[in-house]
Amino acid sequence: MDTSTLSNQEDHWENTFESNSNMFGNTNSTSAQRAVEIFQKEDKFNILELGSGQGRDTFFFAKEGLRVQALDYSQQGIDSILKKSKEENLSDYIKANVHDIRKPLPFDDNTFDSCYSHMLYCMALTTCELEFLSSEIRRVLKPNGLNIYTVRNIKDPHYRNGIHRGEDMYEVSGFIVHFFSKEKIELLSKGYKIIGIEEFEESSLPKRLSRVIMEKIS
Repeated sequence: MDTSTLSNQEDHWENTFESNSNMFGNTNSTSAQRAVEIFQKEDKFNILELGSGQGRDTFFFAKEGLRVQALDYSQQGIDSILKKSKEENLSDYIKANVHDIRKPLPFDDNTFDSCYSHMLYCMALTTCELEFLSSEIRRVLKPNGLNIYTVRNIKDPHYRNGIHRGEDMYEVSGFIVHFFSKEKIELLSKGYKIIGIEEFEESSLPKRLSRVIMEKIS
């Protein structure tokens, strides 16, 4: 596995965001809508969002009354979130920082009610790095905290297309995607109880995804 190619994805995303300040649009994802339903039902209002990008889901959460700590490794993405949060008077609900999730999360144990990430897990991350991330999320979650994440799964039309970059990772149009099987989801559930795995589609391709809902085992 060429780890330098995986690491270069950071620069690729930074350049992409710089050239397109509104890459994913202003409309929140359907995944965020589903997550808010769950958070509100379970009284989870203090949220850690990983891989926030330019903040389309971040702002949706804040407008629904959730307090969000957003992390992303793109400085451009975080700057965009902070600027817009001031413009929309949402600074009391949104905090945002640059962070590489391959390193320990910069928070104390038992800090957040829940963690949310939309397609972060299927970035250019090895299984070993994902296991570390999953354990770090568990550490910063409160007892019975929720971890909700989405990934492109092996039913996706891009799976096994493009340039193979190791494990179940394939590069398509410059972006490396890590595709998930049910077995990989189960592997990353150590220390959690899987509440549900929901399959859905997104975009016109369509991308085929799995939404994983897990609860921290106290």
